[in-house]
Amino acid sequence: MLLSRRQRWRRWRRSRPFWGGLFAILAGTWICVLPLAPLKIMLQQGVAGIPSVLMGIVMVVLGLTAWFSPPQRGLAGVLTTVIATAALVLSNLGGFLIGTLLGILGGGLMFAWQPYAARRAGDSDAAGASGGADTSGGAGEGAEPAPAPIPSPPLTPVHAPSPPRTAVPAPAPPRSATTPPTPHSDPQGAQP
Repeated sequence: MLLSRRQRWRRWRRSRPFWGGLFAILAGTWICVLPLAPLKIMLQQGVAGIPSVLMGIVMVVLGLTAWFSPPQRGLAGVLTTVIATAALVLSNLGGFLIGTLLGILGGGLMFAWQPYAARRAGDSDAAGASGGADTSGGAGEGAEPAPAPIPSPPLTPVHAPSPPRTAVPAPAPPRSATTPPTPHSDPQGAQP
């Protein structure tokens, strides 16, 4: 059975840090476009606009990275937050604070996002014991049912072979009292 466009969109969106990436893209676009505004709106002009454009482009790329490569979300989230904070100083107050706030929010959402995990059998028992509370997040009738948990194969103990025994090297002989210590072997670290 083919899924409708809406269901495919929903599945794609939920399988990645969508909102974090969206906020990062919006922040990068806002910071990148602001140096191209008329001179009356700009606070800085000239070479100072180059970091704004570069930071905006990097933030857009990081937002797209979160969308199309979800395993990289941690690095993308941290870098987005750092760049958004740097934009506060380097780029017209971070796009008049709007770009910085969107970037920090997007970076935090990217870093905090976790992939959807199927419910365990113990979790559904706990929900039933709590009085049958609705745990669907208030989605109502249009919500997708939670997928059934995948049974795991029984665990069998694995006995790893013990590592081969090797001879322990003999300790170094003690230094005789007649040999003066060299500067590099002085136990107190004093230099001559």
